Amino acid sequence: MAGLYPRLDTLQHSFGSPLSLGRPQSKLEPSRATPLQARPELYLACSVVDDAKTRAKKLSAEATKEFEAASQKAQSAAGKIELYSAKYYAACTFGGLIACGLTHTSMTPLDLVKTRRQVDSHLYKGNFQGWKIIYRGEGLRGIFTGWSPTFFGYSAQGAFKYGWYEYFKKTYSDAAGPEAAHKYKTVLYLSASASAEFLADLALCPFEAVKVRMQTTIPSQYKGTLDGISQITAKEGIAGLYKGLVPLWGRQIPYTMMKFASFETIVEKIYDTLPGNKDDYSKGAQTGVSFVGGYMAGILCAIVSHPADVMVSKLNANRKAGETFGAVTSRVYKEIGFKGLWNGLPVRIVMIGTLTGMQWMIYDYFKIFMGLPTTGGAVPAEK
Repeated sequence: MAGLYPRLDTLQHSFGSPLSLGRPQSKLEPSRATPLQARPELYLACSVVDDAKTRAKKLSAEATKEFEAASQKAQSAAGKIELYSAKYYAACTFGGLIACGLTHTSMTPLDLVKTRRQVDSHLYKGNFQGWKIIYRGEGLRGIFTGWSPTFFGYSAQGAFKYGWYEYFKKTYSDAAGPEAAHKYKTVLYLSASASAEFLADLALCPFEAVKVRMQTTIPSQYKGTLDGISQITAKEGIAGLYKGLVPLWGRQIPYTMMKFASFETIVEKIYDTLPGNKDDYSKGAQTGVSFVGGYMAGILCAIVSHPADVMVSKLNANRKAGETFGAVTSRVYKEIGFKGLWNGLPVRIVMIGTLTGMQWMIYDYFKIFMGLPTTGGAVPAEK
């Protein structure tokens, strides 16, 4: 029966296709795709994107697997870490060392320009001009002037600050009792952080003195950290390394009080806003919350501590031999005025916000690595 019907190509040859009725066959125009039709030329791009997503997921899964394996290995080597045990405080101390040492060192180029502008506001018009001038005169190495005392100083400070904070937070909480500790938890955070920073600055101060002098002399008067310490002690004795301690306390203690108390409060508010409980979220999500909370806390820290930061830079760079703290403070304030106390604030907000966010993220990431809970909220119950 099939032979009774003409084939399709015979019909088209005799009568033309439905699309060509009324016009010559040679003038047929290729059909154009409508907006609702697929575009074959995009198939390759979609394939590339899908392939990239697949590879990214695979790499992420592999990285997570490697992290968990390394974490398990580290936890096995360290043994079980009980909350608030000696091992717990040692882990927090090491976590603080990593968090502060690495982040502050990475910010050396920003800190260099900020410090020089605090000492001489007319030296550079902005960050990019400052880096350009420094690079032309001293090369890439010049942009990282002061990285060595920054690394050693803030590693020591971070270790003391985070370790002692965890200790004082628990100690003060136990002394106050469960009900009072919960009711006055902000006071608890402020007290614990102030106590921790008081001790941490004793470790930081000698390195801060070297750093400021290295960064505010062009070219730098010291070859490195040890050279700076030896030259200062040879001329001024050990006291020369600590002549900026009081203004350092004035800068760092309010800074750290704001950093820890506001971070704890912000993180707690974030989890209160999100659906579910903190434990419902993955470890990666929790470190993301730590970064956001840390960045917001860092902005507040920068504003609160900036006038003292300016005074520290001025004092370490311009304090005369035998001049008392009160005398140099009065002289510097007369020179720069109230407005001068806020030189470099925008730069410091960016620097401290990023730095504080990264510190809390690294610190909590390390705590996760060691099998410990992340920071944030009220003091957890002892297991």
